[in-house]
Amino acid sequence: MVLTTIADSVLDVAQGIYDTGSDLVGTPTIRLGVTGLARSGKTVFITSLVANLLDRGRMPHLLAASEGRIAAAYLQTQPDDTVPRFDFETHMGALTGTPPRWPESTRAVSELRVSLRVKPNGLLAGLQGPRTIHLDIIDYPGEWLLDLGLMDQTYEEWSAATLKRLETRTVGAAYLALATDTDGAARLDEVQAKTLSQTFTDYLNAARGAGFYDCTPGRFLLPGDLAGSPVLTFAPLPVGDDPRRSLRREMARRFEAYKAQVVRPFFRDHFSRIDRQVVLVDALGAIHNGPAAVEDMRGAMTDILGAFKPGRNAFLTKLFRGKRVEKILFAATKADHLHHAQHGRLTAIMAALTREARDRARFAGAETEALALASLRATTEDTMTHAGAPLDVVRGTLLDTGKQAAFYPGALPDDPAHILSAAKGGADKWLDEDYQVMRFAPAPLTLRPGDGPPHMRMDRAAQFLIGDKL
Repeated sequence: MVLTTIADSVLDVAQGIYDTGSDLVGTPTIRLGVTGLARSGKTVFITSLVANLLDRGRMPHLLAASEGRIAAAYLQTQPDDTVPRFDFETHMGALTGTPPRWPESTRAVSELRVSLRVKPNGLLAGLQGPRTIHLDIIDYPGEWLLDLGLMDQTYEEWSAATLKRLETRTVGAAYLALATDTDGAARLDEVQAKTLSQTFTDYLNAARGAGFYDCTPGRFLLPGDLAGSPVLTFAPLPVGDDPRRSLRREMARRFEAYKAQVVRPFFRDHFSRIDRQVVLVDALGAIHNGPAAVEDMRGAMTDILGAFKPGRNAFLTKLFRGKRVEKILFAATKADHLHHAQHGRLTAIMAALTREARDRARFAGAETEALALASLRATTEDTMTHAGAPLDVVRGTLLDTGKQAAFYPGALPDDPAHILSAAKGGADKWLDEDYQVMRFAPAPLTLRPGDGPPHMRMDRAAQFLIGDKL
């Protein structure tokens, strides 16, 4: 473990020297990481961002675009030959098809490079020609994010915490019963180990479907070519004696192998080079699922940030300690499911939910922002009369039935503390209101030349994340 840590530190220094040298003598590059918790709309976010950088008619709050300083934008081959390309064209085709449909979620790391030809501003603008800036967008499967928190845990700590959570969840009853009846001190039996890991995987899938976020290990949900391997054949067991060649000792060994061979290389090879980060959250979905889901999500975001390296990318910092995440945007997605009159409340709730995570990042020197946005606007707004009073609603096409519907999800509170206090207090449900969510299909698009897809505040997100570099 010590040798692995030293090796990772050496790699960080080497990568820092390489990246710093490249920025000094080559084309400046911004590496933007896009991550998200379950059902947060990560693929749509990246597709919309790229489309609106290529055609900037709907990006007035991206100052370089509104000032006319972005002369051109085009897609290039991503620089990492071993990383799959983000399939922008296929995803954009899904959103603009007849009928339009939501694109498939990505199931592995992918990358896309957008090169921007930017005219300088300031006093020397007339003396300098346009310069090229690369924006490398790295897409991370949300299911792998929470593995970050495993790095500082032992198998015993992880097992105890996981089994404790299962005690309060009906979807965990089957695995909890199996783990309780299992003799971890007995000799390893591969059939038994496989049964335990498969039952635990079934629980993780059920928990994700029920709206919980702490579904680790993430590769159990998206195993890829690791399916069936020993590194994914373990599960939590109650603490007890661990004689040699026992089931529990082998489970602990495989847990450590998972961290060393899956988690550590993944985040070393990708996260160590990120300097801007977006964390997407389906806050409305969590609120709909109740106080427990909101508290679960709040803890998950804090754990995720704990594995980032927030701070300023000063010259010597990049050179000797690797790149640091200097800007982090926490974005509540699907803001178009609410009338704009409630967007301020959603932003305030998002800011409150991420307060602990943002405070930690700011203390380390990073800039943070909370924002409510819609990557692709799927609804229109309307005002109806209900019980003799006006009611602000959104209209859209229901995903399940294809029918048009007007929808009012409920009024979010003016004070975010009403949400957070119930969540932290362990309440079973909201006291004063039930918040609803509706699944809308994407609206048919008719785009004018120069316009990207309709959105809400994607231009503000882009200005915060990359505007200072343009």
